[in-house]
Amino acid sequence: MRIAATRLLASSALALSAALAAAPAVADSTGTGTLELYPTSVVPGATVTANTPSCGTSGTGAGDASAVGAGGFKLEPTTHAQDAVGRFTVPNSASPGTYAIRAKCAGGAEVSGDLIVSLTASTHQVSPKGHVKTGVGGALGPGPVQTTAGVAALAVAAAGGTWLLHRRARGDGI
Repeated sequence: MRIAATRLLASSALALSAALAAAPAVADSTGTGTLELYPTSVVPGATVTANTPSCGTSGTGAGDASAVGAGGFKLEPTTHAQDAVGRFTVPNSASPGTYAIRAKCAGGAEVSGDLIVSLTASTHQVSPKGHVKTGVGGALGPGPVQTTAGVAALAVAAAGGTWLLHRRARGDGI
């Protein structure tokens, strides 16, 4: 019983992997493919790189980013496999939203990808400023006046403690 179940599971896995391997070939045979955009989410004024393996050995094509207001751009071959790469700059006047960027390869294949334009960059990191308020720490504050007052209070406490120890050592008592 276990052997039959194992064989059934193995044959199902093989059939699934064969179906998944055949899926991209079917998509490419229709003349459509994917245009990969880096980064996929940008702010106005950013430069976007478009990349596709769908242009084949010629590796050339024409891109259209007019949906976002950037106009046309060229796809040119690269040394990386059979990829064609192009670049365009998102205009500063672009509104937030999702835009379809398209390209047509010299061999006739048409590719497209989505570009997201937002008002704030998702990769922009803000450095923290100021002091960390954890509730742990001394009585001295960050300002020079508070620091001076704290040092003076410590000096008075040290002098008073020394005077009391000196009196006790002489036998005068407290």
